[in-house]
Amino acid sequence: MKEFVITPNEANQRFDKYLKKRLPQASTGFLYKMLRKKNIILNGKKAEGTELLQKDDVVKFFFSDETFEKFSTDPDVLLREFETLKKLPMAGIEIVYEDDDILVADKPYNLLSQKAIFNDTSANEYLLGYLIRSGALSFEEYKTFKPSVCNRLDRNTTGLILVGKTLKGLQYLSENLRNRSIQKFYRAIVSRPMSEDAYLSGYLIKDEKNNMVEVRKEKTEGSSAIETSYHVIRSFSNATYLEIHLITGKTHQIRAHLASIGHPVVGDMKYGNAKTNQYFYEEYRISHQLLHAYRVEFPDGRIITSKEPKAFERCLHALDR
Repeated sequence: MKEFVITPNEANQRFDKYLKKRLPQASTGFLYKMLRKKNIILNGKKAEGTELLQKDDVVKFFFSDETFEKFSTDPDVLLREFETLKKLPMAGIEIVYEDDDILVADKPYNLLSQKAIFNDTSANEYLLGYLIRSGALSFEEYKTFKPSVCNRLDRNTTGLILVGKTLKGLQYLSENLRNRSIQKFYRAIVSRPMSEDAYLSGYLIKDEKNNMVEVRKEKTEGSSAIETSYHVIRSFSNATYLEIHLITGKTHQIRAHLASIGHPVVGDMKYGNAKTNQYFYEEYRISHQLLHAYRVEFPDGRIITSKEPKAFERCLHALDR
């Protein structure tokens, strides 16, 4: 028999989801069979699996050690993974805000927010290492709960990423991002002068094969409605400095939406203009897209900002001359 006491990071989730994390090699059918036979019980009673777990609930597994280990992730593999994360450096990531449940970090360019393939090392892994070193994530917690980045920035987009440190924090961020209660603002330098603020709407369709999107005026099968607005901070003879409100949050939305109206982000190799990008590289040494997740506004009134990277400063200073 094995007994576990539910921790704060395991509370407020369905019992069957917890069981799947505790025994990831077991099928859902097997877990429900064990619940029916009372080989798995909750607080000394038969459980259905749909119960919402509370802190200090007690879960008992009436399995042999051999059976339990068969359906568990190898603890030695998990420990090696945990120790590897613990040693990861910050890779240029800066912590901008942190409380008991959430963390906001500033991501540099040329770094994924989350893994694209198994062997990637993303901001998510570097931040897991930070939480382990700071004592915010123990190995025992890591077995059933992993903090995670909740908003994805493109590899070469810089700025604020939101991390749920606890299950409560993850649920808070996920819910408020989904219902758009968290407002996200970006800064960008785009090609060609602009004089007026604007609100843009349209429909975005993905080309999964080429990892690109297309913005269309009319709805088509498989498309998603998108909304973007922008404010002109400063206009130059060949570029504009914008603040952008990302109202909906779809893949490559800002980059594709601005490109669709003839003002691609400077340095954007996928949706930008090759001649413009070459000019800004030769004149100002801009080698990546000048798009920065600048500010987040939480529904409780908290506002967190991030300073634009040096590439922005360098480019704006040169454009001012």
